[in-house]
Amino acid sequence: MKRILVTRTDRIGDVILSLPAIKAIRKAFPDAYIAIMVQPRIDDILKGNPHINEVIVYDKNKKHKGVIKNLRFIKWLKQKKFDVVLNLHTTKRTNLLCFLAGIPRRIGHARGKADFLLTDKIGYTKKLGEKHEAEYSLDILRYLGIDPEFSNPFICVRQEDEKKAEETLKGLGIDKGERFVVLHPGASCRSKMWPLENFAKTGDMLMENLKIKVMINLAPDQAYLGEKVRGMMKNKPVFFCNPTTLGELAALFKKASLVISNDSGPAHIASAVGAPIISIFGRNQKGLSPARWRPLGTKALAIHKDAGCAECLAHDCKKGFLCLESISAEEVFEKAKGFL
Repeated sequence: MKRILVTRTDRIGDVILSLPAIKAIRKAFPDAYIAIMVQPRIDDILKGNPHINEVIVYDKNKKHKGVIKNLRFIKWLKQKKFDVVLNLHTTKRTNLLCFLAGIPRRIGHARGKADFLLTDKIGYTKKLGEKHEAEYSLDILRYLGIDPEFSNPFICVRQEDEKKAEETLKGLGIDKGERFVVLHPGASCRSKMWPLENFAKTGDMLMENLKIKVMINLAPDQAYLGEKVRGMMKNKPVFFCNPTTLGELAALFKKASLVISNDSGPAHIASAVGAPIISIFGRNQKGLSPARWRPLGTKALAIHKDAGCAECLAHDCKKGFLCLESISAEEVFEKAKGFL
């Protein structure tokens, strides 16, 4: 294999948990040209990665929306002359794109997403959640007869993002080298969200007992959640919910003493830059639990409580998300002290 395309067009955390596979692919094929296809914005945390030659952004909602724009993208992709595509998350769209681009060998999991377009089909067992997502990604190498070495995800933080993060922190009143904790109370689904009042209570305990600054950080579209947390706190936290690139966010997390987050993409960013991270999980449904999706790293801790449910209904929970409600602010604070 001389020219390899890796596709992972789902979310931030999914891409980060594919980084061990990217590293293993590079080790197996040291002289190959390796490109990865991802969604917009996510390319920012892949720049500077020594195992990747090119990052391809596929934007199905804007730049590549519609038949004509997709055909142009396919024509452009065909000119890349890839020998093989390793599809780490098969979808009908990526399978079709790679087929029409004329990539001779197309390897991926058979998950009922136009599988007939794959030349090599790997059995799909991810929904069983029997191992971590990073291990599932490595299965594509095992299929090729390669015994990959496991490694934790790693994001290369660029100097320009480091500088930007320093400027941002200075503007927020956090001096260089000063300790601070980031609270990230957002998530993509209600079944992933620890109660906001618990984030607020944890923030107050950190500020009052450890005399450490606390920052509330969210993307602008979830800033209203941060406002609610800030309004519940007795003490005044640092508030940063401004637009930022993922590279700048990675640099900011790298400087944090601790990040406390729901099950979210930013939690994986934090662990991949080596920041201590406490990630709070609710769902225990097979394939959705921390056994498969917890952040990886020597300083990563996932907190999860079994609410005794016979079946996890995730966002359709009938018990008021008891698994999340049962995790107390006091418990998270005690775990936080261990990092601080």
